[in-house]
Amino acid sequence: MSRSLVTRRGLLQGGIATAGLALWPASGAGASKPVTVGFVYVGPRNDYGWNQSHWVAAKKIAQLEGVKLIEQENVPETAEAEKVMEGMIRHDGAKVVFATSFGYWPHVLKLARKHPDVLFTHIGALWKDGDPKNAIGYRGYMEEPHYLCGVAAGHATKTGKIGFIGSKPLYFIFNNANGFILGARAVNPAITCHVVITGDWNNPVREAEVTQSLIDQGVDVIVANVDSAKVVIENAERRSIFSCGYHTDVSELAPKGFLTGAEWNWAAGARFVQAWQTGGAYPNLLRGGFRQDMVALSPFGASVPPDVRAKITKLRQGFADDSLKLYRGPLKDNEGNLVLKEGQVVANDDNKFKLAVNFLVEGAIGRTGLKK
Repeated sequence: MSRSLVTRRGLLQGGIATAGLALWPASGAGASKPVTVGFVYVGPRNDYGWNQSHWVAAKKIAQLEGVKLIEQENVPETAEAEKVMEGMIRHDGAKVVFATSFGYWPHVLKLARKHPDVLFTHIGALWKDGDPKNAIGYRGYMEEPHYLCGVAAGHATKTGKIGFIGSKPLYFIFNNANGFILGARAVNPAITCHVVITGDWNNPVREAEVTQSLIDQGVDVIVANVDSAKVVIENAERRSIFSCGYHTDVSELAPKGFLTGAEWNWAAGARFVQAWQTGGAYPNLLRGGFRQDMVALSPFGASVPPDVRAKITKLRQGFADDSLKLYRGPLKDNEGNLVLKEGQVVANDDNKFKLAVNFLVEGAIGRTGLKK
């Protein structure tokens, strides 16, 4: 996979492999110009989930010199999104727009061609050659903090049974589940993880039912990859089991059972804003983990002992300095098939491998639902 590194003036293009923020300047050649930045959310900003993770970033970006922030919540992934972004540009003078839901991408492409003087940043888009140069697709490797959550879960579980609730049968959900399981089994190879895919991004009733069912089966640590883990975490707390968060810091929902959580660092997008303000360079396609400061780990809960905290902090540094690899052989899937041979190692930024993940690792109880 490649990316293009460009400036606002269109002076620089390249075919550099997707890499981190360290390989491109945080500021450009000129002074920062005042700029209005718009954030478009698919749901409420305070959902303890996906939208709140972007709201956290928006508040940080609003602190940049010369930045004025405008926001719109509950914007569906339809032509309505296009109308909202167009309104921000025409009526509010927005020159940078953060489109924070995957379904916004077709509308971003259309508007980016129409407004070449506006920078459009999109969450997760796989920008390719031929797409507008004033559009960016970026996303974090969340399997890395999920691995660390798994380590916390591995130390916390007393039953040896943990649970992962996923929304859709998609590669990044499987990567996150695998990270969680690999982390836990690094502590104890006998640990098993019940994996349930609900089929919906947001279905609180179904999520509550699955949580209760998993607890009834002996699961005593759980994480949920849905739009908002609020319902799952609150139910876990009521049933006195441990939980890990997702998207943003949700520790306040479970003061007794919260371990830690996998968080996005969408505030990395501040560098896109700064580049647009100054005429500096920016990538059109960016993926990264701890090494690129694009993901984060939630603060530890009170139930995580000091020695486990120290261990997880050291492992986090392993991702940051690239000495720790998530996928390494020998590795089997949960159907007994060999995925990686002894000595085989997948680079943490190997998008080709990760985009094709349609398996659950050994120790998972459940299926992807995909044909192989």
